[in-house]
Amino acid sequence: MKKQLFLIGAILVLVGEIIALIVFALQTPDFSQDAVAVNEVVQSVTQDFNSIDDHQNPTALDYAVLDNDGNILYKTKSGLSESVNAAITHRDTVLDITLDGTIVGKVIIYNDGAQTLQSQKQTAIIVLSVAIAVQCALCIGYAAYTHFTMIRPFRKLKGFAERVAGGNLDIPLEMDRRNLFGAFTESFDIMRSELKKARLAEAQANASKKELVAKLSHDIKTPVASIKAVSEVGLAVTGNGKDKANYTQIIGKADQINTLVTNLFTATLEELQQLTVTPANIESKQVKAMLENADYLHRATIPDIPECLVFADGLRLQQVFDNIFANSYKYAKTEIIVNAEKADNNIRITIEDFGGGVPQDELPVLKEKFKRGSNSANTEGAGLGLYISDYFMKEMHGELNIENGTHGLKVTVTLRLSGNI
Repeated sequence: MKKQLFLIGAILVLVGEIIALIVFALQTPDFSQDAVAVNEVVQSVTQDFNSIDDHQNPTALDYAVLDNDGNILYKTKSGLSESVNAAITHRDTVLDITLDGTIVGKVIIYNDGAQTLQSQKQTAIIVLSVAIAVQCALCIGYAAYTHFTMIRPFRKLKGFAERVAGGNLDIPLEMDRRNLFGAFTESFDIMRSELKKARLAEAQANASKKELVAKLSHDIKTPVASIKAVSEVGLAVTGNGKDKANYTQIIGKADQINTLVTNLFTATLEELQQLTVTPANIESKQVKAMLENADYLHRATIPDIPECLVFADGLRLQQVFDNIFANSYKYAKTEIIVNAEKADNNIRITIEDFGGGVPQDELPVLKEKFKRGSNSANTEGAGLGLYISDYFMKEMHGELNIENGTHGLKVTVTLRLSGNI
């Protein structure tokens, strides 16, 4: 409120000064002279006319004395009017000098009213102009101060609120305690930070749930397939009608569970790209331990990995190896050859079985969603293991390559060495 009154008062003063300047500039000048001083000059000149060279000016007025022929007999200073015509033009006072009733000359009294008025005008204009300039500068400065301390911070707060409302919680609000909104700025940014933490926690929780559902959906299929296989064997060897009915019911329920799990996995698969992959530096001996964990049927001899640090997510890399070995167990059912070498700033781990591989034209699609080789017709599976593994490897800046090797399908897992990303 006080600042508003200041602005109103400053504007009113400014308007008043402008009006005063206009009035003063347009006023009519007064050229009248002091009559007493004029009479004193006339009397003094009359008395000293015959000895005009000894005349002394008794007043502050400037004047010149002329004879009847227009000759200059006396003047108080140079630059005065030296003829009656010039005096009239300059609005000087022209009076006759009379001795014994006879006009013997004239006195021209210099009128400095116009010069004085012009000087006053110039002084007034300069003073008022400086005052107006100062007030304008003050108003501009105050406007700038208001803009930087109130308007701009408020606009920042408005834009910040719009970004937060739109879900953008990554850009912090710059804090400036010099403006009136400094404390609010800090509070707003704390609010943004807490909202971001809450959203991240919510996103992580949702991602964990989806990942768990996807992983369980994929892994449940293996025991269900085993139950179905055992039930099919039991159905084939039993001769008891009641047992046959029980086995048939078990097989039907296993198929039903498999269908439901497939539907659940398919529903969550659309959001698998949200699975968190956090690569870090891990030792190569940990990679060997992951290969050994994946080969739980001990069908491979795991070699030593060249000592180094690789850039990978341990959890996701373990899932990649699990999927590769699970596919070999499921489709090839043979021994497995594992090799590891260090080359071109990478560690390449090849895993090859003795299953004969797949047709050459099927290799490019094995890493696609729901794609399986023609040799999997009678084997349970969703065609997602290699798709997920390929996604994980790309997120770790590595590669997953599939090709037909000398003996069977060969999968190459390429890991980047730390410091070469």
